[in-house]
Amino acid sequence: MFEHILVPFDFGKASERALDVAIDLAEAHGSRLTLLHVCEIPAYGYAGELSAMDLLTPIIEAAEKRFRELLRGTQARCPGAEGAFKVGFASEEILAAVRDRACALVVMGTHGRRGIAHAVLGSVAEKVVRMSTVPVLTVRSSES
Repeated sequence: MFEHILVPFDFGKASERALDVAIDLAEAHGSRLTLLHVCEIPAYGYAGELSAMDLLTPIIEAAEKRFRELLRGTQARCPGAEGAFKVGFASEEILAAVRDRACALVVMGTHGRRGIAHAVLGSVAEKVVRMSTVPVLTVRSSES
């Protein structure tokens, strides 16, 4: 039914729950699983001696290391799981991965923000749900 499942992961509680759900679905349906982390770069920069990349390189490297550890743990539970690490805007990279990797389902966490927090911060999950060409299963953390 779902040959390839994409799991965007932001290291939050909702993403942890979404990964558990996705692994269960992959096992039940014999699906391939791809774990995706998008390291978002701010859309603004500060003038000065250092470039934005000089400041962001250590952050990106730390995120890549943490993602590799997560992928190893995921592969222990779901052999054959693949990983993708991207730098960019989360919703854009998730939608590109759906298209480029021919995913049949996205399973992703959502923070469930409302009101001003939602208006200011937006919702990656909402953008993906609205623009995805495949079904999107959103999972909230148990704390939400």
